[in-house]
Amino acid sequence: MSKLKVLFVCEENRLRSKTAAEVYSSCPTVEVKSAGLSPTAEIQVSADLLDWADKVFVMEKRQRNKIHKLFPELYARKSITCLYIPDDYDFMDPILVTILRNKLPQYIGSPEGSNSVKKGQPKTLEE
Repeated sequence: MSKLKVLFVCEENRLRSKTAAEVYSSCPTVEVKSAGLSPTAEIQVSADLLDWADKVFVMEKRQRNKIHKLFPELYARKSITCLYIPDDYDFMDPILVTILRNKLPQYIGSPEGSNSVKKGQPKTLEE
C-alpha cells in the first residue's frame, strides 16, 4: 500500500512546518515534506511539491490564500487544510508538538501510524 504524501507549509520552513514534518517523520503510513512561502524559506513551496502531495496543511489562512493566488490550478484540486497555528513557537516546542498531535490525527492518523486516514478518503477544505 502506498503512503499518504503530506506537505506541511508555513512562511519560512524553519519552525512550524519543519516541526510537523519531524513529528510525522517516523510514521509508517505517511511520507512528509515541508516548505515555506517566503522567498527566504529554506525550501520554497513549488508547483512540483504541491503536485506531489496528497494532502497539504498550512499553518495560517493567509498561507492557503497565497497558495490559491500563486497556484490556482493546483489549489482547485488539492486538499488544503488550515491548522490555525500562529507563528509563536520554536522548532520542536513542546506546546507546538502537542498542538500538532491533537489537530492532525483526524486528517492523517496518529504520528505512530495507528488509525490512519486512507489516501482515497474524501478531501476536505476548512474555512
